[in-house]
Amino acid sequence: MTLALLHTSPVHVPVFDALRDTDHPGLSLRHLVYEDLLTRARESGPEAVSGEIRVLLSGVVAEGASAVLCTCSTIGGVAESAAAMLGVPVLRVDRPMAAAAAARERAVVLAALADTLEPTLALLAEEAGNRPVDVRTVLVDGAWACFEAGDRDGYLDLIAAAADAVTDADVIVLAQASMADAVTRTATSIPVLSSPRPGLAAAVVAAR
Repeated sequence: MTLALLHTSPVHVPVFDALRDTDHPGLSLRHLVYEDLLTRARESGPEAVSGEIRVLLSGVVAEGASAVLCTCSTIGGVAESAAAMLGVPVLRVDRPMAAAAAARERAVVLAALADTLEPTLALLAEEAGNRPVDVRTVLVDGAWACFEAGDRDGYLDLIAAAADAVTDADVIVLAQASMADAVTRTATSIPVLSSPRPGLAAAVVAAR
């Protein structure tokens, strides 16, 4: 069984390899890294890259992938929509996290990239269904600049500080997979949810 992972940054590769080694030893992962998908999705909207995503995923499925996990929140919905055509499960990494957050009454979403907010809010609304959830968003000032500069510590510290500044919430959602390690740097007593571990676990179940 091979699980294909579609990334828009190479920083995700070691993160998911480490999770595989810890939680799913022996699982075969195939990483597809296409940074330009995010660039063009930011410029023209996620639907602008839907055709290319379908072609990329068709190729990896033809080569034996049992399922696909998209680790980018911005294009996750577009990737997910390709499942019917591909005939294998296609999951977005943040769906299990969103489901957990939507079960609470008050959620704060932290994002480093503004383009991530709209798809994340739509996903939370979808998971909440008819259940009312008070969702607020915080765009972490300066975080994306640190990410693009390769300043991982600066990036994570800014996200952790933003999480610690939240006071009136039942749960804090880290909208992007790259933010996950900020959890270990927070001091807040509010649960902080990240997407890589539950997302990978869900994809493994789907692949089987």
